[in-house]
Amino acid sequence: MKRKPRVEGAHYERNYVYNFHFHLIWVTKYRQKAFTTPELVDEMKDILMHIASLNDVEIETMEVMPDHIHMLISFKPKYAPTDIVKALKGGSARLFFKAHPEIKKSRFWGGHLWSHSYFMSTLGSMSKDVVEKYIQNQYSK
Repeated sequence: MKRKPRVEGAHYERNYVYNFHFHLIWVTKYRQKAFTTPELVDEMKDILMHIASLNDVEIETMEVMPDHIHMLISFKPKYAPTDIVKALKGGSARLFFKAHPEIKKSRFWGGHLWSHSYFMSTLGSMSKDVVEKYIQNQYSK
């Protein structure tokens, strides 16, 4: 039996195939600058990679800025995006404040490292226009 060609970049699971990516951005509370040294940046990256691995999230790329985080992530469709965001933000705040109570006390007196808001958009290997044309042309095949 001839095997169908695999979709480049797709993740193959037992019962489904997926290929989507999320651009995720969130900021510190009051845009306070928390990650002001290379050591603090690296520490937050390590924390986020650890939390991602615990939650079956693949971090494709990430930047930790002084007052915000940019990530390109992918995860199985069985997980809700909001749950992934909660895990990343909540877990990273707990671990970071545990390691740096002095930063919590001096800059984040309310006890929150992150703002409640975030930005998330989906990405794929195909543009919206390509997918729309593909769907519209299904009957003409």
